[in-house]
Amino acid sequence: MAAKALAAEAVASRLERQEEDIRWLWAEVQRLRDQQLNAPDRCQAEGPCLTREVAQLRAENRDLRYRLYRLRLCLAEELSHQVKLESAARAAAAQEKGERAAAGAQPPSSPKQEKEIKKKVERGPDSEVKHQSNFINERLKLFERLKKEHQLLSAVYEKKGDTSHTIRVRLAEGKTVEGEVWKTTPYQVAADISQELAESTVVAKVNGELWDLDRPLERDSMLELLTFDNEEARAVYWHSSAHVLGEAMELHYGGHLCHGLPIENGFYYDMFLEDRAVSRTELSALENICKAILKEKQPFERLEVSKEVLLEMFKYNQFKCRILNEKVNTPTATVYRCGSLIDLCKGPHVRHTGKIKTIKIFKNSSTYGEGNPEMETLQRIYGISFPDTKMMETWGTSQEEARSRDHREIGKEQELFFFHELSPGSCFFLPRGAFIYNTLMDFIREEYHRRNFMEVLSPNMYNSKLWEASGHWQHYSENMFTFDIEKDTFALKPMNCPGHCLMFAHRPRSWREMPIRFADFGVLHRNELSGALSGLTRVRRFQQDDAHVFCTVEQIEEEMKECLQFLQCVYSTFGFSFQLNLSTRPKNFLGEIEMWNKAERQLQNSLMEFGKPWKVNPGDGAFYGPKIDIEIKDAVGRYHQCATIQLDFQLPVRLNLTYVSKDGDDKKNPVIIHRAILGSVERMIAILSEKYGGKWPLWLSPRQVMVIPVGPTCEKYALQVSSEFFEEGFMTDVDLDHSCPLNKKIRNAQLAQYNFILVVGETEETNHAVNVRTRDNKIHGVISVTSAIDKLKNLKISRTPNAEEEF
Repeated sequence: MAAKALAAEAVASRLERQEEDIRWLWAEVQRLRDQQLNAPDRCQAEGPCLTREVAQLRAENRDLRYRLYRLRLCLAEELSHQVKLESAARAAAAQEKGERAAAGAQPPSSPKQEKEIKKKVERGPDSEVKHQSNFINERLKLFERLKKEHQLLSAVYEKKGDTSHTIRVRLAEGKTVEGEVWKTTPYQVAADISQELAESTVVAKVNGELWDLDRPLERDSMLELLTFDNEEARAVYWHSSAHVLGEAMELHYGGHLCHGLPIENGFYYDMFLEDRAVSRTELSALENICKAILKEKQPFERLEVSKEVLLEMFKYNQFKCRILNEKVNTPTATVYRCGSLIDLCKGPHVRHTGKIKTIKIFKNSSTYGEGNPEMETLQRIYGISFPDTKMMETWGTSQEEARSRDHREIGKEQELFFFHELSPGSCFFLPRGAFIYNTLMDFIREEYHRRNFMEVLSPNMYNSKLWEASGHWQHYSENMFTFDIEKDTFALKPMNCPGHCLMFAHRPRSWREMPIRFADFGVLHRNELSGALSGLTRVRRFQQDDAHVFCTVEQIEEEMKECLQFLQCVYSTFGFSFQLNLSTRPKNFLGEIEMWNKAERQLQNSLMEFGKPWKVNPGDGAFYGPKIDIEIKDAVGRYHQCATIQLDFQLPVRLNLTYVSKDGDDKKNPVIIHRAILGSVERMIAILSEKYGGKWPLWLSPRQVMVIPVGPTCEKYALQVSSEFFEEGFMTDVDLDHSCPLNKKIRNAQLAQYNFILVVGETEETNHAVNVRTRDNKIHGVISVTSAIDKLKNLKISRTPNAEEEF
């Protein structure tokens, strides 16, 4: 007992010394902090010394914090050791008591224990939560330790610092309220206005920065409260939902999480599972775990931690360590915790998981780490969530509609196109699909002729020297198909612009020729990853309605107006609604700022005169020039970027393109406008297939006319009528199937989406006429063949969207 008492006394003495060291360190931290806060006033007259002294103080402060952290670890270890000694002593005492006791039956379990055992047995080994990995517990312990340290720091600051400083918070609608620095949160401000507003707010925006609702304000602030109908708030909502999915995936699979991000409609999380793949049958189990997490209302807790400690926290996960080592360039980074998940994340997030009212886990796939096929194969799981069940029901309905309109199914049913494993990512267009393809290009060609574009043909492959000169090789070579010919490296072109530049430069140019408008439907190839290929929307071989306008700076505004009018003409024909976004100068821009400013003003003037709503995306332009991005809305509410109008100041400089200006300067660089309306013709066909649901308008339809004889005696006349329509340029067929009655033939033609069904019998043959009805069973009656052809030709030429009604 004396030995034990001495040991306990030694431990207590050591613990007391360590606590004294901790108190001394806190005092040092405060002293250095005060020096740092006062340094600017003290060193104002000292000039250049200020930055160096502040840097030294900060470095010393970091060292002291690290020493404090290590001392707290030692202290925790000592406490743990002491607990173990006490436990060992109690165990020894219990053993001694047991040896003295008579042998007999063990005491019965309590009802609560029996209930827990029964519950575990019922759940069995196939429980949805299958893995409670050791790294989860270790990670939680470290997080809690760091959290207590942070709370202790905050407590010291509140005790010695000035935490009663009043700040002014200006709301978006102009109202100003007062708050306390480091205490008042956006949620409190919202709640003071109305509890309903506070509960419906997803995230705050403080001085232009997205901000957690429960994160205290640090200074006078401009505060915006964003709800789910805001695009940025939706991204935060779905990012938080991705963390819920990540927590469920860790609990279910025990693998290592990689990236979890919001996307346009929902979110996903990637996980590394070594030698297994996720099965679609497992998604319901994951969804159930997610729903349980939502019910627990787990708070999202934010913590800023040093990079070194984070590397220790995520040492089990090579992907998180890779992010820390390759992408985190600051001494600290933030992590967020919800439940058992602690994830490296910038945030912000919703207040707690209960704010996510409904969630659906609906899809899985395999992908490569960072999209690189040489890296690990990851399992990706997709989900969607909403703040109320009605939104989820609406989404479910839209998904059913999207499935019924899937262009891949329409292409198969209507025999338009197919893909083959021997040429992945390259579409085989069958005759009816080729008709749609060529009709779209003919439409654009007509507009080219009206708008003074000159169609050109350019080579499919170029020496890599061209791509190096243009700058594409440095940034895009991984997405190009390359091969060696006679010791030189060549590549199939992924875009037309460098080739068009060679056309511009092949002879001297004058200002009198400007603008020069080159258009090209040349075949392009891009080496998309196999996992990214998706029907016609992401392919390796495609064609664009690609054009490049070479003009002077003074001509930019007029040319942009013309491009926008071209866009309006084409998209109104298709019945598309669209959004316009002006993307302005990014931080890494090249060129003179005066030219950028002038170009952006011209783009703004063009958009204002165009008269359609538009918005600015600050800093989202390309490094070589500002641009106008156009997004079209499809049949189920999704947005796609097809058209683009981009200014380029740099490519003419890189490829030494010049013209003789009006004042005789023969070294003047033109400006290039990159312009596409359809974009990829393949992608446009996919979008149009789903927009029309396979019910193509007459001018674009691969099945325009079906001729049906009422009986065998009229078959010869039916073939004659079909031939007359075919010679006038219509896609025409005749149904001579003797096994089907007349009504069945008419119904089959309607289901096959023939725009017009022409029934012919003896009366029609006598009068050289046809009996006209539509795929929607509207009967127009008997009309002469000549009149029917004239009417359909006019409807086709005018590209009337509802020709069946207008006939």
